[in-house]
Amino acid sequence: MNPLPGAAEPLVLRNASIITFDETRPRASAIALQGGKITAIGSDAEVPPIPGVRELDLKGACVIPGFNDTHAHMEREGLKHQRPSLAEARSVADIIEVIRNLAASTPPGQWIVTMPAGRPPFFFDGVASLAEKRLPNRYAIDKAAPDHPVYIPGVFGNWGKPPGHSALNSRALALNGIDANSEPRLSGLEIEKDARGEPTGIIVERNNRPTVEFDLLPAVPRFGFAERIEGVRLSQRLYNAKGTTSIYEGHGSAAETISVYRKLWELGELTVRTGLVVSPSWSDLAEARRIMRDWLATARGAGLGDPWLRVSGIHVAYGGDPEVAHCARAHLPDTGWSGFVEQAVTPADFREASFLAAEFDLRLHTIVGDKLHEIVPVLEAVDARFPLRPRRWVIEHIGRARQSDIEALARLGVLVTTIPTYYLWKGGEKYLDDPDGGDLVVPHRRLLNAGIPLAIATDNIPYDPFFTLWVTCAREERTSGRVIGIDQQLGVEEALRLFTVNGARLTFDESWKGPLKPGFAADLAVLSDDPTALPVAEIRNLRCGLTIVGGRIVHDDMLTPGARR
Repeated sequence: MNPLPGAAEPLVLRNASIITFDETRPRASAIALQGGKITAIGSDAEVPPIPGVRELDLKGACVIPGFNDTHAHMEREGLKHQRPSLAEARSVADIIEVIRNLAASTPPGQWIVTMPAGRPPFFFDGVASLAEKRLPNRYAIDKAAPDHPVYIPGVFGNWGKPPGHSALNSRALALNGIDANSEPRLSGLEIEKDARGEPTGIIVERNNRPTVEFDLLPAVPRFGFAERIEGVRLSQRLYNAKGTTSIYEGHGSAAETISVYRKLWELGELTVRTGLVVSPSWSDLAEARRIMRDWLATARGAGLGDPWLRVSGIHVAYGGDPEVAHCARAHLPDTGWSGFVEQAVTPADFREASFLAAEFDLRLHTIVGDKLHEIVPVLEAVDARFPLRPRRWVIEHIGRARQSDIEALARLGVLVTTIPTYYLWKGGEKYLDDPDGGDLVVPHRRLLNAGIPLAIATDNIPYDPFFTLWVTCAREERTSGRVIGIDQQLGVEEALRLFTVNGARLTFDESWKGPLKPGFAADLAVLSDDPTALPVAEIRNLRCGLTIVGGRIVHDDMLTPGARR
């Protein structure tokens, strides 16, 4: 184990409303922490004072196990804060003023790269948030920053929705070799040109995950290793501040991303327990076999690691655009905002890769969307030769499902993670007219009734677990407020269990992490209110006042004198 700097301070928390998720004692009011573990829990009378140990009176505050975000993309959040924001800009003039100020403080010749137009975290409004409904063109930006290349990127589609609008000035266009004769190689991109056929500096992207930088903008600065290290450092503080104590990156992590976490682990700087999955970069099945056989032994089975960092299994995509994958891979180790390697896998190759993964005892993770019915037959065929139940394969991002496929997952012993915000709130519009009212869209109740091990996650859209908790319980589509699949709504305590203790199975850690019970990890969050006692609509307004990981306080917004309450 690579512990956090400084010993965990022994603590006793009293006068609390503790939701334990321990069936032998579901509720408690006091908990003792020592040596990174829970040593006692019960009523205030049942947890006696410990000589020399500090006691904290929580004044009735609610304590829960820390959130385990099982599709977190934590490597991404901190990077957003490394680029200047345009969130307050409401006109072209506002953006020009931001660029002018940046130019005044940036050495001549250096790049100026901002965040997209629009309001975070979703950027749904994009250029529509501006009075002119457009970005400034190259000539307007030239006047504000004549000595700098400038790039205003379009939105990353996983946060908001396409199209994304990028803007570059003349220096930036020249450095990227974009002129009147330039045309994108990839579909979904458009270089806007004026009546003379000259680029205006505006590029429109209609792809969900942006390809513009990989295709057209090789000169734009990338996030390097140092930036990614600092990004995760900040991400951890942000996730800790929401009560998140563990993450699992089932979508897979590129080698560069794994290296970032490994470095922070080596430095003893992890404050979020991290489970990673390999995002492979093989180009064909022959290479896949060699890599699985010769290079991924450390990711087999439960993988290798300790309570702070573990790597196990691989992510293999189902589908994808071959041209996009080829273009993106040419820029490795840079992965843009994604953090994983773009893949394009045909159904036939997915089937073969699944058999190879089973042969070499590598847990398979795949995102299914609305195509679970195409994946299940592959899993059943693999199971006939290599029983899947003990291997804990993972199906992610379930959109629309069929009852027969849900029952098949239960028979196979496959684990499931869902992204409620992605399919119900953010992208639920396409399911509003389903004949069954959306009963089979992200069907949490059906999955639980089938006995499937289930966990929910944020997908970093946004990273706030309270928002995802609200979506899971309310299931409201964002543009209409209509409920998708009313019978699939979960109670708050049910949803909270999926978001805290259930994720431990994904990292084979359920014997020591999750419920608040003696001998288990001292990973917990102190909330502003008891979510189980609130109206569902108020859940998204919850705050976390205190987060403890391994017995160490990693976020304090309630105990330190002067801290905001």
